[in-house]
Amino acid sequence: MTNEATLSASLPLWREYYELCKPRVVALIVFTAVVGMFLATPGMVPMVPFAFGSLGIALGAASGAAINQLVERRTDAVMARTMNRPLPAGRLDTGSALAFAGLLGFLSMALLVTFVNTLTAVLTFLSMIGYAVVYTLYLKRATPQNIVIGGAAGATPPVLGWTAITGQVDPQALFLFLIIFAWTPPHFWALAVHRYKEYAKAEVPMLPVTHGLKYTRLHILLYTIVLFLVTLLPFATRMSGWLYLAGALLLGAGFLYYAIALYRTGDSRLAMKTFGYSIVYLMGLFTFLLVDHYVPAL
Repeated sequence: MTNEATLSASLPLWREYYELCKPRVVALIVFTAVVGMFLATPGMVPMVPFAFGSLGIALGAASGAAINQLVERRTDAVMARTMNRPLPAGRLDTGSALAFAGLLGFLSMALLVTFVNTLTAVLTFLSMIGYAVVYTLYLKRATPQNIVIGGAAGATPPVLGWTAITGQVDPQALFLFLIIFAWTPPHFWALAVHRYKEYAKAEVPMLPVTHGLKYTRLHILLYTIVLFLVTLLPFATRMSGWLYLAGALLLGAGFLYYAIALYRTGDSRLAMKTFGYSIVYLMGLFTFLLVDHYVPAL
């Protein structure tokens, strides 16, 4: 077999490992971590902690995502949204997935300890365990507040980015944590409203399964209001300026529009639009944070 044929034959397998990492989720995690890095310093970030910090955080997030899919493979098999993932579809075996996740986690820790700092490595490890073990193995099936409690692990990326540059956790980094922490419930519950029958079939006690759709839509609205208020903290504490405030108000108004419309109509299609907007919202909000940070220097 020629080298070209060998490479061609190996590509589908590598594609499965790629999907095991939840690349879209990892991309959002790395983006918010990178913004945290830039906000941590008044000038440009030093290249070594920036490059290796970004890579180490990405590998840690990918490891956690792979472990999540490994643990959830039986649940994923009965849900239309996830049944075609590599493990439930049988395109990867559990041993290979576990070894791959372990390798990613080891590389993440090695890079962060060697080239960044120990604090970032420890926090990344705790976040990885919090998501892949505490949330996936216990919280997800223990309480309908799983997303609220487990959201702490998913809210850490900008703090990880911040500590990669400064070596310490500053109060301003915690504002970024609070934004993602408040964003997580309305983001995931919007998806859960649309997919509640699948969660019920898989016996996962998501809020719309245990408390009903109307109750969940109300909580999406309430948490969106909390999120709107939390996003004002960077401006209120002079961490960010008027450009960020304008962006936060505009994006927040859009999120509130969807949350109110979803609460009033109960349209499941609107739930997916709300879910989709929530992703655009978070990326837009952190983009405004980043641009506003450098406006005075332009």
